[in-house]
Amino acid sequence: MPAYPGKRTLDLVAACAACLTLAPLAVGIAIATWAEDGGAPLFLQTRVGCGRRPFTVVKFRTMARQRVTHVGAVLRRTGLDELPQFINVWRGEMSMVGPRPLTPADIVRLGWHGAASDWRFAAAPGITGLAQLLSGSGARTSLRLDRLYLQRQSVGLDLKLISLSFAANLLGKRRVRRWLRHLR
Repeated sequence: MPAYPGKRTLDLVAACAACLTLAPLAVGIAIATWAEDGGAPLFLQTRVGCGRRPFTVVKFRTMARQRVTHVGAVLRRTGLDELPQFINVWRGEMSMVGPRPLTPADIVRLGWHGAASDWRFAAAPGITGLAQLLSGSGARTSLRLDRLYLQRQSVGLDLKLISLSFAANLLGKRRVRRWLRHLR
């Protein structure tokens, strides 16, 4: 299930536009995260990408001393903890839209380490995707939504999913999920 022509261009244009638009917000988040407890504002973690190659995902830190911070709770609720992932898109490790990037431990826990799951790792993982927006029912549903996205990926679908993701950040995931269910 190869990517459509122009997907990388769309990724770069969308990431660039988001970075330019959201830069002041990102600076504010970094300052607020640091001010809350003096810790580094960024969190780095190994994830598995296209071709099962490991890469380091960049996110805003939401925890300190095994607890979600006050700033972190807001970031998680709004999805703003994922803003630094545009760096991963620029570096070509992620796409704007695709399957969720998993940790090596998640892949083992879910049983997706065998050849039968290789199709899921044939594409770059995404900041958003069908599974990220619609799932909540478990690994089997996420896997089905990832396969559906990879089979039907297109410029139009990517633009819709990016738009819905921004709406979810502004209005909340629950509200957007309810709205999407009414459209079916």
